[in-house]
Amino acid sequence: MHSSDYIYHDGKQELHGFIAYDDQSKQERPAVIVAHDWSGRNEFACKKAQLLAEMGYVGFALDMYGNARLGSTTEEKRALIEPLVSHRELLSDRINAAFNTLIARPEVDKNRVAVIGFCFGGLCALDLARSGADIKGVVSFHGLLGKPDHLKSKKIKAKVLVLHGYDDPMVKPDLVNSFCQEMTEAEVDWQVHMYGNVQHGFTNPQAQDAILGIFYNHVAEQRSWLAMTNFLHEIFKT
Repeated sequence: MHSSDYIYHDGKQELHGFIAYDDQSKQERPAVIVAHDWSGRNEFACKKAQLLAEMGYVGFALDMYGNARLGSTTEEKRALIEPLVSHRELLSDRINAAFNTLIARPEVDKNRVAVIGFCFGGLCALDLARSGADIKGVVSFHGLLGKPDHLKSKKIKAKVLVLHGYDDPMVKPDLVNSFCQEMTEAEVDWQVHMYGNVQHGFTNPQAQDAILGIFYNHVAEQRSWLAMTNFLHEIFKT
């Protein structure tokens, strides 16, 4: 199994991704982009890319901030996320840079690409679909769901799966419903799985923040990963 850091660019901004795939196979295969949470391209994201590689895909953990910058405190994370959340065109360009980099790789079947994202990464994944990118599917784990206010969405080609905690204080059920309406109006093949008594960040074993409502939930983590696995089999026809 090959795994390594992978430098790519969005204009002049250097980005430090992480790629993993079975280097014993010479065939093109489906690929899955992993969009990190607000702390940056961390070990969690890289491990997900490795797990996806073990499933037979090319796993690619992108870097939304540049130079693999990481935030450790809430203040640092907010400072990293703010320029992209406030300028969704920049966010869209940044994740499209990862997509365009990935489909140029010889291991990748460019007609079978999906993106998964966690928290802030869920928003990134959805905005890749909203940009009209030619991707098969999007999976959001406890993601931010709000559509851009001043950036018109293009035709969404991807199927969409949202995996969400019903008690998530950052994206409450009324916002989830607004997202469902957005997807319905866009004629998207969409699904939302809501997990009862589950808050934000449920896939991350390190999540433990009563103030922000971020808590790991082992059962929801397992259920959501299985839902994603089945979804990838469906869209990739594997």
